[in-house]
Amino acid sequence: MAVETERIPAPPRSLGDRLAVLGEREFTRFFIGYTTSLLGSSMAPVAVAFSVLDGGGGGTEVGWVLAARILPVVLVLLAGGVITDRLGSRRLMLGSEVLRGLVQGLLAALLATGHAPVGAMVALVAVWGIGEGLFMPAFGAIVPDLVRRKELLADGNTLLALSRSVSTVAGPALAGLVTAVRGPAAVLLIDALTYGVGALALAGLRLPDRPGGDGGGSVLAELRSGWGEFTARPWLWITTAQMGLFNLLVWAPFLVLGPLISQRELGGAGAWGLVMGVYGAGAVLGGLLMLGRRPERPLAVATVAALGWALPSAALAAGPSLPWLVAAALVAGLGSAVCGTLYSTTVQHWVPPELLGRLTAFGAVGSFAVGPLGLAAAGPLSARYGTGGVLLVGAVWQVAAGAVVLGLPAVRDRRWEEGPDR
Repeated sequence: MAVETERIPAPPRSLGDRLAVLGEREFTRFFIGYTTSLLGSSMAPVAVAFSVLDGGGGGTEVGWVLAARILPVVLVLLAGGVITDRLGSRRLMLGSEVLRGLVQGLLAALLATGHAPVGAMVALVAVWGIGEGLFMPAFGAIVPDLVRRKELLADGNTLLALSRSVSTVAGPALAGLVTAVRGPAAVLLIDALTYGVGALALAGLRLPDRPGGDGGGSVLAELRSGWGEFTARPWLWITTAQMGLFNLLVWAPFLVLGPLISQRELGGAGAWGLVMGVYGAGAVLGGLLMLGRRPERPLAVATVAALGWALPSAALAAGPSLPWLVAAALVAGLGSAVCGTLYSTTVQHWVPPELLGRLTAFGAVGSFAVGPLGLAAAGPLSARYGTGGVLLVGAVWQVAAGAVVLGLPAVRDRRWEEGPDR
């Protein structure tokens, strides 16, 4: 036990130590650009939705436009993983930022001139989704190259997760204000400019050369090779399956049925806004608590933290009570930050750099591909079995799945001192 203790650095205690990763030039440059771009991205959905409604559309048209963003993300994730491993993360992310900035600028121009039919918006938003799908696996692969001192990798992921949590809360609020004062076109113009800031930050990065993928093979061949590497790591595909089923059985029903219950029994949209706002605040708190901390068994701690996601569904299933629901959302948000930070760091620590793009892509597809099915099925299932029944199944599933995964040695016993999987 003494030997293991020596291998695990003691958690830094001062604020300066916990923010030491900001002393890494490449990380700090990327962090500023990414956070700026992310804030704009979190503003855009509000503007898009209101632009459809202002143009005479209804809920169906809003659904079409929002779905047009999600579907391309899933379709291009795997290709993005291959391209990342072939060309490197920075090039692909730079192209994605430029593409999305151009799309948002064009959308802003169409709205400003009053010529933005739903069909044109669907097409442009789909291109926007392609850019996002290419960006995601590249983002997962670039972080280890930004942090030279690998003991600071978890802190880097924590700060990036913090920026996402803060943007989730601040972006929609800021978008609502700008939309009310200047209209949706102004929000999309701001988003286009923030993508420009992100692109400038990426253009100035000095990153190490990384080995490419499998060379001159076809995309399909590289995907087959990546799939073999993915399935050869039980800890990776098991946790990916767990996350995919969570999105299907827990999170999707909560997102659909939560607003419905809030409307019927908790006072309406204000109550639901409070719940989601507190969830975001919990994620921020969890990120702050993770700074400077490096648990000896990261996957085990991440799995325990993920159990918190069962609480909001359980609170709704037990009978609508806003105080209990808010408390559950706070714990779930905190757990989401801890789980997300440790999981990202685990993947970056143990997956070899030349495989990170493809394996990140496979993980993202496995985690999110079936989520839309849960969104579509939650309403019909609740009509047949009751909202409480559907939510309770999700809560029980989350606890049971966490217990099973935590009992697997491949997850429970993985420690930092083990080197990358080869």
